[in-house]
Amino acid sequence: MAHQITSASNPLIKTLKTLHMKKGRAETGLFLAEGARLAVEASELGVWPDIMVYAPAAMERPQVRALIAEAENRRVRVIETNESILGQISKRDNPQTVIGAYKQNLATLDSLEGETIVALEGIRDPGNLGTILRTADSTGAGGVVLIGETCDPFSVEAVRASMGSLFAMPLARASFEDLMRYKIARGAEMSGLSLKGAMADANAPAPKRSIILMGNEQSGLPPHMEAACDVLVKLPMRGRADSLNLAIATGVMLYDVWRRRGYDGARA
Repeated sequence: MAHQITSASNPLIKTLKTLHMKKGRAETGLFLAEGARLAVEASELGVWPDIMVYAPAAMERPQVRALIAEAENRRVRVIETNESILGQISKRDNPQTVIGAYKQNLATLDSLEGETIVALEGIRDPGNLGTILRTADSTGAGGVVLIGETCDPFSVEAVRASMGSLFAMPLARASFEDLMRYKIARGAEMSGLSLKGAMADANAPAPKRSIILMGNEQSGLPPHMEAACDVLVKLPMRGRADSLNLAIATGVMLYDVWRRRGYDGARA
């Protein structure tokens, strides 16, 4: 049965509030995911939080009642509280009525499978990272690899932008040297986005295995990474804009590779 906590000074509530900060996430190994929809999607993938906090209003929905009952069966620490406390945890005036605190989980690079993976060098914007996770999930990519110093994929901003895809998309950290070893072992073609590249051949067949390498939002790919790519791609521009947001550009690259595979596996 759920415990009731209505005091903001409760140690558990204080711990949950620290998860907005990188230090708090590092010390606990947990991160926040807000909303019943994300909690349901995570549960369908077999991922359950350590702690689930909800407001009484959430119990008006049959799906949430079933979720909370199953969470209790799985020994999740389930807490009933009020919207004021939920607002303090989420730092929002109109908080979601269900918030979960989940264990951070990173895959190993060698465990990543699938025809295409995305590698992100020095990504700094958590909104971009979350959106890329969502797009990689949409196209059936095998995983996302973080190279070098990056933003925290478990920040609230990244989790929100991923719209639940953080639970579905394998995420790994690796050095560029490890990525190159992975590329060689898998026989993958690595395509990098670069102003030094050429427009992709729209009719070229997609390689059997692809690594899409994307650079930092401000500086792009370092020279040694560009040199290691099998193909350098420059996205065509027609209007006044001379660049694209990193998440949009990654989406274009992902969908182009998938298009050249005939949108294999697309849902009807």
